[in-house]
Amino acid sequence: MSKIKSLISACAAVLILAGCGGQRQFEAVEQICVPNIEKAAAMAAAEKVLSQIGFAVDKIDQEAGVLRSRPLAGGQFFEFWRKDNVGGANAAEASLHSIRRTAELNINQQEGRLCISCDAQVQRLSLPEQQINSSSQMAGIFSKSSESKQRFKLNRQQAKGMAWIDLGRDGLLETEILKRIEKQIKESQE
Repeated sequence: MSKIKSLISACAAVLILAGCGGQRQFEAVEQICVPNIEKAAAMAAAEKVLSQIGFAVDKIDQEAGVLRSRPLAGGQFFEFWRKDNVGGANAAEASLHSIRRTAELNINQQEGRLCISCDAQVQRLSLPEQQINSSSQMAGIFSKSSESKQRFKLNRQQAKGMAWIDLGRDGLLETEILKRIEKQIKESQE
């Protein structure tokens, strides 16, 4: 009986993590436009928001209005303090796969206002498998590991075949970043 309860609990947890436990309505935000702000102040607000989410800034070009982050590994389900997984499906995917995200913000003048757009890209790590000839080799299917100790150490052939596969844009994260920037700008203007 306890096995059945455990199985039901595990299934319920997976469904909730995957986002099937009641998705809230999502309204994508393409860009935000803010009047009466200098580009430097908007860039500072954007940098602060990316930092709060966990992104490290790779490039800032104030003249061009571009701010780009370094790739950020997706947070696991037990890392509740991480803010890069927006939505249950994204949290589940980051917990099941090796995911990384980058964010690029463009800040430009449009019709007398400063407009900010966000492009958040997602990638998944693809590792070639090793050939398995016996059950004792299963622990080392993806890396040089033993049954007692797991390590992430690839052989040369696997390292050559390792690649990050583009999965496209993360609209939920883009919207979250833009809403946080808008809130940060409003708070700084008060």
